[in-house]
Amino acid sequence: MKKLSARRRHPLAAVVVLLLALAATGGLYAAFAPADKAQADETAQSLAIEEGKKLYTVGCASCHGTGGQGTSDGPSLIGVGSAAVDFQVGTGRMPAQQPGAQVPKKPNIYSQAEIDQLAAYISSLGPGPVTPTEKQYNPEGANIARGGDLFRTNCAQCHNFTGEGGALTHGKYAPNLEGVSPKHIYEAMQTGPQNMPSFPDTTMPEQEKRDIIAYIQTVNSGESETPGGLSLGGLGPVSEGLFAWVFGLGALIATAIWVAAHTAKAKKS
Repeated sequence: MKKLSARRRHPLAAVVVLLLALAATGGLYAAFAPADKAQADETAQSLAIEEGKKLYTVGCASCHGTGGQGTSDGPSLIGVGSAAVDFQVGTGRMPAQQPGAQVPKKPNIYSQAEIDQLAAYISSLGPGPVTPTEKQYNPEGANIARGGDLFRTNCAQCHNFTGEGGALTHGKYAPNLEGVSPKHIYEAMQTGPQNMPSFPDTTMPEQEKRDIIAYIQTVNSGESETPGGLSLGGLGPVSEGLFAWVFGLGALIATAIWVAAHTAKAKKS
C-alpha cells in the first residue's frame, strides 16, 4: 500500500502538464508566426513586382527599354527608386505624350495601386529613393518662416519667391508649385526630376523639407496677403518697381501730352 501511494500523482501534476503544453504551443507560435508573416509579405511583394512588370511592359518599355536600361528615347530607370516613379507617374508626367524639352504635368492615367506596383518593379531593378510616408511630408507644425528662408536660398532662383514658376533656357521651365501635393513636393526634392537638382536627406533633412512644404502651402493660400496689391507673379520688388516705372512713366507722359493738347494756346492755334 505504501508503494502504491508513493506512485500516486500529485493533484497539481495535471495542471503543470497543461501549463507546459500551453507554453510549448506559445513557443511554437512565436517561432513560426513571424516566419509566416514574413513569407506572406514576401509573396505580396513578389506579386506587386510581377504586376508592375506587366504595366511597365505596356506603358514604359518602348522608351525605357525592356529591362529599364534606357534607350535613345528615355533614360535608364535602374536606381531611380520608388519615389521617382510615384512622382513622375502620380503627376501624369509619365508616360509622356510626346518628346520635348520638358515633360509637362497632365492628368494621371494610373490608380495609386498600379503606381505602387510600377514602383515595386522599378525598385527591384536597383535601390533608390523610397516613397516617403505621410509622417515625413506632413507639414503640420513645421516652421514656415524657416521654410521661406530655405526656399528663397535653394528654390526661388527657378520657381521665384512664391513658387509660381519661371522660364529656363532652351524651352525648359520651373513649374508652378501652387496646388501640388506635399507628397509630390517632397518626392521632387528627393529625386530631382528633369532640370531640378536633388536634395537628399544628407543635404536637406526631413524637417527642412517639411518647412519648405509649409511655406509653399502658406504663401499660395488665402492666408497670405500681398501688401503691394497685385502679386505680379511673385517676382519680388524689382519686378513691381519696373512695372510702376514703365506704366507709371507712360501714364505721366500721356497725361502731359493730353494737358498740352488742351491748353488755351493749343486751342487758339
